[in-house]
Amino acid sequence: MGEFLLTLDAGTGSGRCVLFTLDGRQVAVAQQEWVPKALPEYPGSQDFDTEEAWSILCRCTRQAMAEAGAHGTDVIGVTATSMREGMVLYDADQRVIWACPNLDARAVTEAEEMIRRGLAQKIYEVGGDWVNIISPPRFWWIRRHLPDVYRRIAKMGMLSDWVLYRLSGALVTDPTIGSSSGIFDLSRRTWSDSLIETLDLPRGIYPTVFESGMVVGEVTRAAADETGLAPGTPVVTSGGDTQCGLVGVGAIAPNRWVVVGGTQWQTAVITDHPLIDPQARPRTLCHAVADQWMTEGIGFYHGFATRWFRDGFCQGEVEVARRLGVDPYWMLEKMAAQAPPGSNGLVAIFSDIMVAKRWKHAAPSFLQFDVLSPATSGKKECYRALEENAAYVSYGNYQVLTELAGTTADEIVFCGGSSKGFLWPQIMADVYGVPIKIPVVKEATSLGAAMLVGVALGKFPTLAGAVERLVRWDRTVEPDGAAHAAYGEHYRRWRSIYPRMLALVDEGLLSPMWRAPGT
Repeated sequence: MGEFLLTLDAGTGSGRCVLFTLDGRQVAVAQQEWVPKALPEYPGSQDFDTEEAWSILCRCTRQAMAEAGAHGTDVIGVTATSMREGMVLYDADQRVIWACPNLDARAVTEAEEMIRRGLAQKIYEVGGDWVNIISPPRFWWIRRHLPDVYRRIAKMGMLSDWVLYRLSGALVTDPTIGSSSGIFDLSRRTWSDSLIETLDLPRGIYPTVFESGMVVGEVTRAAADETGLAPGTPVVTSGGDTQCGLVGVGAIAPNRWVVVGGTQWQTAVITDHPLIDPQARPRTLCHAVADQWMTEGIGFYHGFATRWFRDGFCQGEVEVARRLGVDPYWMLEKMAAQAPPGSNGLVAIFSDIMVAKRWKHAAPSFLQFDVLSPATSGKKECYRALEENAAYVSYGNYQVLTELAGTTADEIVFCGGSSKGFLWPQIMADVYGVPIKIPVVKEATSLGAAMLVGVALGKFPTLAGAVERLVRWDRTVEPDGAAHAAYGEHYRRWRSIYPRMLALVDEGLLSPMWRAPGT
């Protein structure tokens, strides 16, 4: 059949398997949505069911290989990427005893204590992230609420580390995913002994750090039986979803600007040094390229919001899409494209621009329906306004990053599932006022991870060589001058409205879409 590179992705909203040829062609993808499990007794909690997730990843692997007509022996290397910040704890026998995804927000009291004691600022200065969804407050929470679990902790890792462990039995990490723990020294690209000591975190439990694109083990017999992969297949480090996405669009040098659009959106810039914001707005993590870093502003739940709208209000459109054999989101964009920029005055209040120190979002809302004009104030306006909200948040995060980096973008690369459509890229171009480049392979995270496997196995001489060979462009979306001018006013209006809606959350009158611990 040939030689294939395989990527497993434990994302915020789904697990998936993607299969690539050595020339970068995506030959198969299998995906299954999942939803984090909230525990009613712990407000803000989200648990990650590792057994269910592993079953989903195994099914996706078998499905993708069947779709490609590939056997296990045709896969020459496998890796894993994932959402960042999610944490998995193991006992002395390396059995999972506790796991959470990235948006677990139960450690409110512990985060507030770290802020009061000045520890949050120290973490941010050394590790580049605030205390809202990183590991230190979670360790304190477990020590306080689950002391038996805390006493049994022998090893820890992040979510993509856990997938590699299930594949190979090797418990390791890499700088991209490890730095999302908040226990890393960014400048040294490894665990921070000073933070571990200062924060009174468990000692001796942190996995060995390997740079992205290194062979760390082989697929075990047990994993082969479950996934259909061949025993002995090399297992390679890749990294966090956004950093792999950057690699997948060739962003492996400083001053490259990328928006990775999935369940969450990341607006990112690459630098040759850790970029720490004195106001603690965006966050900085290690890039998948040695001696490079990336700073990002996160747009919250953009993918989830469109999925919610699809499932909650658009059953008719979904059924039509099923009969026509087209993507339901294409149907929704076709509908939304009938509304003009600004959605006929309708405003979507969902995610806010990222401020890590005060990271919270207003109650999800649509504002300013015209009840006398259903033809111009209905479903199509709602869906377009959701996409405009995402573009506004991305643009706001971009403005913060340009301030910090001292540079601007001549073009923005837009990748991930949100870039698959025709309307969202155009809205992005019109809001930003610069061309938006769309890669051929929209699943850039999986492609970037596969490229790192190819480099590790010697199939590409360098990562730059892999980029030159594999990264291809689908199209460039140019901004419309009139729409850009209109969006300037719509954006300013949205920026004025959002804080007033957020004030209703602060007053306790409405519940936030999400609130980070310590805010």
